[in-house]
Amino acid sequence: MVEDLQIRNYTLETRRIYINAVAAFARYFGKSPDLLGPEEIRGYQVHLAQEKKASWSSLNIAVCALRFFYRITLGKHWAVEHIPYARKESQLPEIPSQTEIKTLLESVANLRDLALLMVAYSGGLRVAEIASLTVHDIDSERMVILVRRGKGHKDRIVALSPLLLTILREYWREARPKEVLFPGHDRKRSITTSAIRRICKRAVHDAGIDRRVSPHTLRHAFATHHLEAGTDLRTLQVLLGHSDLTTTSRYLYVSTDRICATVTPLDLLDDIG
Repeated sequence: MVEDLQIRNYTLETRRIYINAVAAFARYFGKSPDLLGPEEIRGYQVHLAQEKKASWSSLNIAVCALRFFYRITLGKHWAVEHIPYARKESQLPEIPSQTEIKTLLESVANLRDLALLMVAYSGGLRVAEIASLTVHDIDSERMVILVRRGKGHKDRIVALSPLLLTILREYWREARPKEVLFPGHDRKRSITTSAIRRICKRAVHDAGIDRRVSPHTLRHAFATHHLEAGTDLRTLQVLLGHSDLTTTSRYLYVSTDRICATVTPLDLLDDIG
């Protein structure tokens, strides 16, 4: 399965997630997964949904991994039919206000952590994209950040904020990163995505923000605040690296400026009473 994932150029993170998902399935039954079939898969999906109360994303990670293993690695053509996806939830992301974002950033004393969170919000980067940034991806001459091999192995560029550039230069003078922009304990290797999430969680706590804010929430805030500032949907799609405009358009539902600018049918009525 590892070889099949490598041949198809899946990212290292996706390979890790898929292998872990199939391993968890095998551990649940105490058998090699090639000895298990549709009945066990169905039982495992029921276990995840009813007993573990797994989220929609966790359920579908398991589905993707098991479909890949059985259909690609084992060549079982029944895999797609017998391993159904969970119905997609339709929940709107909770968006922090710009005031809350400002409070969050002002609570961060560590320069590296501040630069990292500013990159997340200013560029709308995914957590894995932040972790993989190099010093050379910051192009101060063109004032852009090059996001290499984002989701779907696609490169893109996002604007480099002058304020962010100032913080990044201060951080560089202090930490002197050589290749990786945000190294972990090993200076030659990138910070882990889990470490980035912990940094964000700590900042939220220190800022006294009473809502759940993750690095991905900052990406949602980037998109919503862009729309509220007048950025058109197609440009936002490019900035976010979305393949489908439909994915980007969901931010229309959480952009308060767009919602509040509409006229309700009640307001179109003549004076009542």
